[in-house]
Amino acid sequence: MEKKRIKDIPVLHIVKQKQFSDRIPLIIFLHGFTSTKERNMHAAYLFAEKGFRVVMPEAKYHGERAKGFCEMELGFRFWEIVLTSIEELSIIKDNLAEEGLVDPTRIGVAGTSMGAITTLGALAKYDWIKAAVSLMGNPSYEQFALWQLNEMEKRNVELGISKDEISALLNQLKQYDLSLQPEKLNKRPVLFWHGKLDKVVPYHSAYHFYEQNRKSYEGTSGVFEFITDEKAGHAVSNAGVVAAANWFEKHI
Repeated sequence: MEKKRIKDIPVLHIVKQKQFSDRIPLIIFLHGFTSTKERNMHAAYLFAEKGFRVVMPEAKYHGERAKGFCEMELGFRFWEIVLTSIEELSIIKDNLAEEGLVDPTRIGVAGTSMGAITTLGALAKYDWIKAAVSLMGNPSYEQFALWQLNEMEKRNVELGISKDEISALLNQLKQYDLSLQPEKLNKRPVLFWHGKLDKVVPYHSAYHFYEQNRKSYEGTSGVFEFITDEKAGHAVSNAGVVAAANWFEKHI
């Protein structure tokens, strides 16, 4: 395990010691809202055991990049964080490729919650992602942002932004919204894992997207899958993490 910075992005770099300098497949794993990169070491270990180079970046305003915001203040910056992380994926990939440490044709991206949402948006932007895993994510950016706003209104939270600013944000999110451009999947291997009792990132939206797009994967087998945990809320089970590691082993 190496703690380093890639172009000012703090990351944890995990790889088998004997493969440290080799050109091998890469998994970029993105943590959740209010979490830190260190809290996903169990996932990184499983991926590295299977022969992957694993990089876990710190999201903006989190961990080493924290600015002292409370959870509510962070919440107002949720989409800024997501979009920044999407842009930084390319920086990380390009840097490691330039160093000759990764095979650019064998790169996977995964994440939990906010990290999974970022992963799904990245699929809409980057065709170099070979396979992805969403652990409690939502591909419908515009719909999810509207749901978040509605939840805040229910709690009488003062948003502090105008209707024009909300409209501008929604327009910006559309370019990363997979539900509006599912053709961007391009039959790439994608695994969804989601707890049915999740109240933070509602299960139904991700599952609806999966159901709507299964037909586009006709002729493929085991490439587009959804794992439902009937008893889980907003927490990934060990079985979900193992499924993610197995997915990348199979498809990358």
